[in-house]
Amino acid sequence: MPTPKQLASGVNLVPPVLQSNHMDLAAKSAKLHKTLQQLGSVLVAYSGGTDSAYLAYAAHQTLGDKMQAVIADSASLPRAELAAALAFAADHNIPLEILHTNELESPDYQRNDAQRCFHCKDELFHQMEQFRIARGFAHIAYGMNLDDRAEFRPGQQAAVQHHAVAPLVTAGLTKQEIRALAQQAALTLWDKPASACLASRIEYGRPVTRENLSQVEQAEAALHALGFPQVRVRHHGDLARIEIARTDLPRALTLPTLQAITAAIKPLGFLYVTLDTEGYRSGSMNDTLLAASSILPAR
Repeated sequence: MPTPKQLASGVNLVPPVLQSNHMDLAAKSAKLHKTLQQLGSVLVAYSGGTDSAYLAYAAHQTLGDKMQAVIADSASLPRAELAAALAFAADHNIPLEILHTNELESPDYQRNDAQRCFHCKDELFHQMEQFRIARGFAHIAYGMNLDDRAEFRPGQQAAVQHHAVAPLVTAGLTKQEIRALAQQAALTLWDKPASACLASRIEYGRPVTRENLSQVEQAEAALHALGFPQVRVRHHGDLARIEIARTDLPRALTLPTLQAITAAIKPLGFLYVTLDTEGYRSGSMNDTLLAASSILPAR
């Protein structure tokens, strides 16, 4: 079971200054390419985020047509994120295949307990394994970085069970170092904010459905349209709890803006709209798991 520290841990979106010892970074980059060469051929689980995008880019640079990127498409992936992921792959000539995953058909996933991410990644890696065998690739790789090991990520267990490899970890690369390498490579997404799947916005214990995923996607799109680039809409049934980057809170906390937010969100099916005064923070839904773990007896 994850510790409270693991559940509470978060990652800064973009460090104000990306600094890394140049020699160390060069050595880690070289190790990444050597690791990829040793794999021979690889399918890369690609989401469009900075980590998996850089891994796909590096794999393509190293292995050429002996690599293939694969993106999982389902109702939990925002359409804007899918479009951006497809565009990045096309811009860099990275071969990409869309797999239509069926996690929403699984009662274990729909139940939305603390292991939801395991069931999602189990479905993805199961399909990738079939694809790998059919296309003759030697390995499956995914974009876990060194920092991810300290976070509560049940999907990592699914990766272990399906023998997926993590070349970024093997190379000893942190999130900040991956951003630095992506910046050096002039990849436009080097500073892209993290964007977890839409299901991560739904409170634990509330079933994941296409309807509530669509509510979240539309609500976040509406907030983006109002000029808030970093947001989360946390789905608590009739209540939408909005997290906005703390730097944008002063602008959000004006009567005209609050009225605009309410007018945009309530018609999507929410009875109540609230603005979280702590602002955006990664993995805030895990706070409920942290609270539960603190009152449970030690085992």
